[in-house]
Amino acid sequence: MPFETNTRNTLIFLAIFILAFFPSAFHILIAPLSLPFDLLSAPFTPAKRILPICACCPPADCNSSPITTIPNTMSWFQKTLQLPSKSRGSYLITDEITKQLPELKDYKVGILHLFIQHTSCGLSLNENCDPDVRADMSDALDRLAPEDRKGELYRHADEGLDDMPAHIKSVLVGASVTVPISNGRLALGIWQGVHLMEFRSSKHSRQVVATIQGEKSA
Repeated sequence: MPFETNTRNTLIFLAIFILAFFPSAFHILIAPLSLPFDLLSAPFTPAKRILPICACCPPADCNSSPITTIPNTMSWFQKTLQLPSKSRGSYLITDEITKQLPELKDYKVGILHLFIQHTSCGLSLNENCDPDVRADMSDALDRLAPEDRKGELYRHADEGLDDMPAHIKSVLVGASVTVPISNGRLALGIWQGVHLMEFRSSKHSRQVVATIQGEKSA
């Protein structure tokens, strides 16, 4: 029995020595004993599918259907229109605009922006049937900004009595209008039209910058 006691003591001493100085080796020694318990306590996780290596970015299934790109039909177009010379008054110019812009028919949906490049006239949207409406508009603006025959109202009169009143009327009316486009035509409605409001007594040549933005017909 002394031999067995010495062997046991030696083994205990070696185990304590390994545990104290080589803890990692101790874990390796007892790993076979703890393996069944590790298998029982480990959570179940399904195996991950390993995708093939290919040129897909980001990584994806290379057998997936290709993405179809829809052509971009949005478009910008700009053109400068020359209007007929007119003296003071209100003039319906819808037909003149559409005649000089055949490109309108190319647009399924969009916006037409019209900007007049002058400060003594204006653009507006108004009645397109009764000409009395246009005459009344001119008369009303004359009352709002009359000519200063006595020289008591305005300082600026470099181009005559109608000079400063024309600038005031231009501010009141505005220099631009925006009209929607629907199926190649201006969506103005039944009774609306684009008006040139001319505020100078003598005839003047006027230019309008037309800008179209929208989706062209397929």
